[in-house]
Amino acid sequence: MIMSECYLDNSATTKPCKKAVENMLYALETCWGNPSSLHDKGIEADELLLKARKAVASALSANEKEIYFTSGGTEGNNLAIFGAAYKNRRKGNRVITTAVEHPSVQKAFDRLQNEGFEVVRLKTDPFGRVSKEDLYEAIDEKTVLVSMMYVNNEVGAIEPVEEIRKAVRFKNSPALIHVDAVQAFGKLPINVRTLGADLVTVSSHKIHGPKGVGAIYIRDGVKLQSVAVGGGQERDIRPGTEAMPNIAGFLGAVESLTVKESLQKLTKLRDEFTDKLRSVEGITVNSPDDALPYIVNLSLNKLNSETVLNFMSGMGIYVSSGSACSKGHKSPVLTAMGLSDEIINSSIRVSLSRYTTKEELDFFVEASEKALKTLAKRR
Repeated sequence: MIMSECYLDNSATTKPCKKAVENMLYALETCWGNPSSLHDKGIEADELLLKARKAVASALSANEKEIYFTSGGTEGNNLAIFGAAYKNRRKGNRVITTAVEHPSVQKAFDRLQNEGFEVVRLKTDPFGRVSKEDLYEAIDEKTVLVSMMYVNNEVGAIEPVEEIRKAVRFKNSPALIHVDAVQAFGKLPINVRTLGADLVTVSSHKIHGPKGVGAIYIRDGVKLQSVAVGGGQERDIRPGTEAMPNIAGFLGAVESLTVKESLQKLTKLRDEFTDKLRSVEGITVNSPDDALPYIVNLSLNKLNSETVLNFMSGMGIYVSSGSACSKGHKSPVLTAMGLSDEIINSSIRVSLSRYTTKEELDFFVEASEKALKTLAKRR
């Protein structure tokens, strides 16, 4: 099988869909006013902004007044973590996260720790999941924040986020709950009411929208300490003129989502794909069987991941070694899972989108077999 290009790095970013691009052009060429302006051009832009806010809210089963646009997942995570911790510090100084979070969460908690907060990082099992028992044990009456990702960005493990609210209530804790749903949004059905979260962050460029825009859900009644000041946009949560071309593109991406249909399709594709991978001697699948089907972490045993990436890129196949946000660093996720250095150093992340085909995945399997034979001879 020969393919000119095979993009399998969708957890890093996705190709913008047609509707996203069309919306961006409309915002750039026609609806280019400032939504804060009171004339017709501004009102036109403000109506587009409201339409986007309603679309994101609907996708999360939230109210549009609970949606605030950001520059992406990293800013959203920072706003949620610092805003919640600082606002509620008088109630306690314990904050809880996990050992497998995205760098934008891990480093935010590092800063809180340096500022005197007691930081608890929950460990995971060999499948990358936090145990419910550890969660209940960690939460106490002085806990003011629990932050946990919905889906792990390296192995696709689905974390027990719906248990957090139960644990907080059981322990009679004042903790606010933050869920980083960047890898879950648009791929799993999300209802913030049943999720029980106070704060949820999402991003556009993971769902075939543009980079530079995301959103944070803040449950009605929840107060955060602002970490920026400006002209009052986004109700002072994220002041600054809204990036309307990006927000319009985000709207197009949300309107194009087919969550349930795509999940069903990708689950079937993933299962066939991992079966083929496991049939190849020298390949180990690191993702759990019940992971989000959009992410498959694997190792071509004894082959350095960077060497494999270069080999794959030469064949027009684009994958990554772990998270694109931790380039050049040993994976803290696979380390926390207790995997050997040999497995970690040879790990590859293959990430799918709703546009991924069986032919692309078959091509990757063929290329992996070729890599095992070709690169092993060079060792």
